[in-house]
Amino acid sequence: MSRLKLAIIGVGLIGGSLGLCLKDKLGEDIYITGLCRHQASMDRAVALGAVDYASADIESVVSDADIVFLSPPVLQIVPMVEKILPYLKKGCILTDAGSTKGYIWQHLQKILPDDIYYIAGHPMTGREKSGVDAAMKDLFVGKAYVIVEDTGAPPEAHKKLMSVLKYTGANFTTLDIAKHDRCASVISHVPHVTAAALVTLLNRSGDDRDSCIKLIGGGFRDTTRIASSNADMWADICMTNGEAIASDLRELQAILGEVITAVEHHDRQAVHDYFAASKQLRDHLLQDASKKFDPN
Repeated sequence: MSRLKLAIIGVGLIGGSLGLCLKDKLGEDIYITGLCRHQASMDRAVALGAVDYASADIESVVSDADIVFLSPPVLQIVPMVEKILPYLKKGCILTDAGSTKGYIWQHLQKILPDDIYYIAGHPMTGREKSGVDAAMKDLFVGKAYVIVEDTGAPPEAHKKLMSVLKYTGANFTTLDIAKHDRCASVISHVPHVTAAALVTLLNRSGDDRDSCIKLIGGGFRDTTRIASSNADMWADICMTNGEAIASDLRELQAILGEVITAVEHHDRQAVHDYFAASKQLRDHLLQDASKKFDPN
């Protein structure tokens, strides 16, 4: 492989982890530039080895890039593409880590020239921590990574992108845009909203709040861990996948309503069946899910 130039827009948890991974695997065969807003972030990204060069100057970061990896909050992706377009070379591949795809593609297809290719991506991984200091070179290993193939990019562009992303060790799968957003709502977006709701419930426990906090154990910590995620990122996700998230929250509300009714009516069998069915499904779910992805 000739030396490839990768530009990372947003050298935080995801972008930084990609940089660490690819520098570890490819070394001098890849040159990575990173766009950061603050000097401290630039210095840290270079010091950690996530990028070879970091700057707040867009042109110096993306000019001559073969691939641009976009990893800012979702609502910042389209405005960022508008800024970098004048400096991209012909044949450049744009990909992203956005948790929603329909909103991004709806806007990008109106502004991208024919010789700049967008291949939507979504690595289904993360941590409750943010920033490049939270980045890990093995963050993607064994995790689902969605590649959306209905954005018009030619096969050779897909091949080139995957020749790089394969080094992440992720399990790649393909979905169309609409299905991606619906599925992401169920398995990622609504769980984050729910985790935050549980923390809010605790905070609204009135005079019992302090006593409840003293009782916090592993169950509460595990269930609400993702509520510590970046608020800007999750606000953007809710704004750009609102239809699916609202629909799934209403379905969740209906499920909880059924449980409320069973509890209020002391219907032990209904409550038992609710827990038993969930246990049986979950006990098989994760194992089955791992078989549905084509390992790269």
